[in-house]
Amino acid sequence: MFNHSPETDCGMLYIISAPSGAGKTSLVKALLEEVDLIEVSVSYTTRAKRTGEREGVDYHYVEQETFRKMIADDQFIEYAEVFGNYYGTSKRQIKEKLKAGVDVILEIDWQGAQQVRKQFECCTNVFILPPSRRELLSRLQERGQDSQDVIEQRMNEAIEQMSHYKEFEYLIVNDQFSHALGELKALIYAFRLRQTSQCRRHHHLVNTLLA
Repeated sequence: MFNHSPETDCGMLYIISAPSGAGKTSLVKALLEEVDLIEVSVSYTTRAKRTGEREGVDYHYVEQETFRKMIADDQFIEYAEVFGNYYGTSKRQIKEKLKAGVDVILEIDWQGAQQVRKQFECCTNVFILPPSRRELLSRLQERGQDSQDVIEQRMNEAIEQMSHYKEFEYLIVNDQFSHALGELKALIYAFRLRQTSQCRRHHHLVNTLLA
C-alpha cells in the first residue's frame, strides 16, 4: 500500500471521473494548457495502439503477459479489464510525480476511484456532470462515431456512472465550458494555496522572513 500524504509529498493527486459525453477529456486538456505543474497519469494497457497514438503519451502499451506480471508484483494502484483488454495506473509513476511536486490527474471511472481511495490517504475526488440527459444524449450523437444501439448503451452506462456521484467530494456541472473550466482551475489553485502546501513550496522564503 502506498499512502500519499500532503504533509510529506509536494504534489496533489486528483481523481476526475465523468460519464461519457460529459466533457471530462476536453476540460482536462484545457486545464493542462493553462495550469503548470500538473499532468495526467499515463496508464498501461494491453490493447493495440491506434493510429495517431504515441507510446508514453497516450498509453504505455504492453503485452497481456507483462500486464499480468505487473498485477502479480502489485505494481498498480488500480486496474480493470475492459472488453478483453487491461488498463492500469502505475504506483511508481504516481509516487515519483508527487514527490517531484507535480500534481497528478487520474482520469478513471468510479470503480477505479474506489480502488485508489483504499490506497491513498489523501486524494481529491471530482465528478463532472452534464447539464441534462438531453444535452448528454446530444453530445453523444454529435460525435457521429457510434450506431444508435451503441449510443443507447453509452447512455445507460452514463446513468450508472452518475449514480455514484455521492462518492466524490466535488461536483462540476459542465454546462458552459469556460465556466466549468474556471471552476476546475479554482479547485486546483485553492489546494495549492493551503498553508501546508505554500509552506512546502516557499519554505526558504518563510525561513528568511522569520529569521
